[in-house]
Amino acid sequence: MDKENISKFNLPQLEKTTVSSDESNLDILQDVPLTITVEIGRAKMLVKDILKLTVGSVIELDKLAGEPVDILVNGKVIAKGEVIAVNENFGVRILEIVK
Repeated sequence: MDKENISKFNLPQLEKTTVSSDESNLDILQDVPLTITVEIGRAKMLVKDILKLTVGSVIELDKLAGEPVDILVNGKVIAKGEVIAVNENFGVRILEIVK
């Protein structure tokens, strides 16, 4: 590399800016899609036991009936809730927001 062709480059001075924390900044996030998952429980099973499952099989979960379920947003627990029936659909009523 020829040292004669190298020149110093000066960056312009940047101006200070402030970021406002008002609600208008949150508006840009309002349309970002998130995945909400309700976890009613978990179970560990061997492959051989999974292959034996048929219609009507029962999988025992690690939570008791009536125990609050976890509500996750993008895989992170954000709340606890209870499963409810709304007409013929299931829903979840939020009982507690996790901090």
